Parts: sequence; C-alpha cells; structure tokens
Amino acid sequence: MTAARRNALTAAVALAVAALAFYLSGWPGRTPQQLPSEPGRVQRFDREPRITLYDHRSRTRTTLPMEQYVAGVVAGEMWENWPQAAYAAQAILARTFTLDFLAQGGLRQAYGADISTDPEEAQAYNPANITPVIRRAVDSTRGQVLTYGGRYARAWFHAYSGGETTTPQEGLGMSGPQPPYLRPVRLPENPLVPQQFRHWRAEFSTEEVARALARRGVDVGDIQRVQIAARGPTGRITEVEVAGSRGVRRISGNDLRVALGPDRMRSTLVNTFQLRNGRLVVEGTGSGHGVGLSQWDALLLARQGKSPQQIVATFYPGAKIEKLWR
Repeated sequence: MTAARRNALTAAVALAVAALAFYLSGWPGRTPQQLPSEPGRVQRFDREPRITLYDHRSRTRTTLPMEQYVAGVVAGEMWENWPQAAYAAQAILARTFTLDFLAQGGLRQAYGADISTDPEEAQAYNPANITPVIRRAVDSTRGQVLTYGGRYARAWFHAYSGGETTTPQEGLGMSGPQPPYLRPVRLPENPLVPQQFRHWRAEFSTEEVARALARRGVDVGDIQRVQIAARGPTGRITEVEVAGSRGVRRISGNDLRVALGPDRMRSTLVNTFQLRNGRLVVEGTGSGHGVGLSQWDALLLARQGKSPQQIVATFYPGAKIEKLWR
C-alpha cells in the first residue's frame, strides 16, 4: 500500500469514527446509553443538556444550556409580576415541550438547530424579559418534566380556559387516541382574569372570512352562510359549515379560529355566532385552544398558595413529574 493510499485510508477511518461519536453523543450532555430507543420516550441525562436555538429574526444559531432557554420561554409566554409558583409550573411545561420536540427530531432539517424562537414553530422566547423571580422559578424546578407511561406528556397550555379545559380532540381538532391526562377540568371562578379574556367580541366581513379560509385551502367563493355544525362536550365549537358561491365546506372550530386570527376570535367557547348584514359576529369567553394548563387559572392557584407541582397536577391529572438531571 502506498503512503498516499495509507494516509487516505487513515483519514477515512478517522472520519467514520468521528461521525459515529457524534451520532452517539446526541445533544451535549447525553451519554450513548441515554439515546432514545423511540421518539418521545423519556431519557435521563448525566448533566444538563445544551441545545442549539435558531433565531428566526436574525437567522442565527446559538448553543445554550437548556435551563437558560427555559427561562427565556417562561419570560416569553407569561405575564410580568406573577408569583414564582406560576412561573415554575410554566417552566416544567416548557422543559417538557422542548425535550419532546427534540425527541421528535426538532428543526435540524429546516435550520440545523434543535428549536427556534418562532412561537408558530415552537414556543415564544424573550430573554430580555427574564426577571430574578423567573430565574428562581426555573432553578427551583431544574430538570423537572411531566411524563406519562414512560413518555413525555403533551405539554399544551393556553391563556385562559373560560372556566373549563378540554381535550385535544375538542380544542385542537385532533383525531385518534386522546391522552388520558388531558381531560376536561372544571376550575373555580377566577376574578383575576382580564376583561378581554373573560368576554370578547369580534366582527368579520364576509370578504375577510372568505380570504382567511382561502388561505387555509377552503375556497367557497362569496360567503352566503356560516353556521356552527357541531359543539364538543364543554360547549366549544368543533365544526363549522361554510356555504358560498362555489359550494359548501366544513372546517374545524380551531382551524377557523386560527384562520380568522386568535387575537380576535380568541377561543371556540362562544355564545354568539351569527351572520348579520354581511358580517360574522362572534362573542365568547376564554383565550386559546383550552387544552392543558390555563395560565390565568394557574395564577389564581398560585395566589391561593398551591405549589408548582400541585398547579401542574390540576391540569394534567394522572401524569407525573420526574427529574431528569441535577
């Protein structure tokens, strides 16, 4: 064998070994024995994981410790000057969501990163809003995640339940088996909820509705009729029938909410849904899809002295909290 071929072979072997080592290492902080056998399966870590975060505004990537990222998510997803227990409950869910998201593949193919700062893709992230209370909340739950049956729980959350949470099927239009820990939970009257979440009203012209639906692939032409076709067990709209010059289509209540804008049609828990003089009038209560933790109700529970773990258990009965690193 010539020296050139020997050098080439040595280089190839070294490259293969390096590639294998990278594959076995996974995220920094994980040992080969901790590689997931299947997506979503809970894994334990010998030290705090580090993740690569893609900033969707600057289009740059940053590698940072998991707990630092979780603090930025809590700061981005919750309001200012809340009790530590409410922030800590959100931290447990943010950590759970992140680990489950990464276990499913993350955003490596899209950005060469684990997760992004775009809330449409993952979670809101605002490190500029991190306060000492948020840091203490994250530190107090360090490594804690929500699990069920050896898997990461689906850690959905929303702003306000309207008095009762719901299932993924009713709130998100998800078919198939429903997680047993995500069932409707009735909550006490909450005087802390702002008026814009307690009762909201929105109006849309038929042209707005038609354009919004067309963007989601539901093109019925000029709107002639819009009506509720079905409601779920908690009263949320689960299906809407839309008739137009090009036919009749049905769309899930949550898809309609997202299409019209969740900042205007805040939830599907509505008491008025009428087409009047060429305008769709919608009135209701709550904010968000209604699945999992209700943030304003978590605030009430925190003010009542509940621990972060008790708050989480309220919204995910049957799931458990596990500590995956020190």
